Amino acid sequence: MSILINRETRLLVQGITGKEGLFHSEQMRKNGTHIVAGVTPGKGGEWVLDEKVPIFDTVQTAVKATGANVSVIFVPAKFSFDAIYEAIESQLELIVCITEGIPAMDMLKIKSILRTSNSILIGPNSPGIITPGQAKVGIIPGNIALPGNIGVVSRSGTLTYEVLHALKENEKGVSTCVGIGGDAIIGSGFIDILSMFEQDADTEKVILIGEIGGKEEELAADYIATEMTKPVIAYIAGRTAPKGKRMGHAGAIIEGRAGSAMQKIELFRKAGVKVAEYPEDIPALL
Repeated sequence: MSILINRETRLLVQGITGKEGLFHSEQMRKNGTHIVAGVTPGKGGEWVLDEKVPIFDTVQTAVKATGANVSVIFVPAKFSFDAIYEAIESQLELIVCITEGIPAMDMLKIKSILRTSNSILIGPNSPGIITPGQAKVGIIPGNIALPGNIGVVSRSGTLTYEVLHALKENEKGVSTCVGIGGDAIIGSGFIDILSMFEQDADTEKVILIGEIGGKEEELAADYIATEMTKPVIAYIAGRTAPKGKRMGHAGAIIEGRAGSAMQKIELFRKAGVKVAEYPEDIPALL
């Protein structure tokens, strides 16, 4: 059991002919992901990945021809609005956007469009999703996670990798790991993914990896306290970050006390969440 992606996922890669898109498509395929199509305008009719994956000019024609139900986007930021919009218009179930630095106004428009669609957007600035042993969509290394019953949801790509590796070293497996993205405006937040893990019969525990800035963690703490029955372990990065200074991600900025690591930690502890001091402490808390 898993959430969002599994062995049945039929993946379409937008921007498959670019350097990053092609490299990570090869890695995704090596991890068992069924890539059925790529999309690069002007290159329709060509083939990639040992001449086994066809390229189309538009998402709509790719979906009609291949039955793709998930898209991953490796498109430069200035073209990402059009790429996401095209995927939504093609009624894809899931859209994962790896691209960082999409203008805030573009994302506000996308958020508005998503409200009247059935598509789920993960990202932007997301490392993607992995269901170990079944499929991965994005750039999370496939060799750092074991299949298991622990759900992982994170705002930080690098910390995601560190926690997955620590779990593997302690022989603990993952149902699905979702990187929601570190930008200030994203498609799906912590609550969206937590609710999926809550409903997933084979996810028994959940790890949440947060960071300074924004209100995602505060909202998640309230949701955990009132709605979740499964135990949650959290780690919050950025305890020593100075106020008013962005640290890494566009969403990682503290304004006054709002968004600080200590405020988030306090709220999680009040919600009954165990909070790790360091990422490597998480396996022991489980």
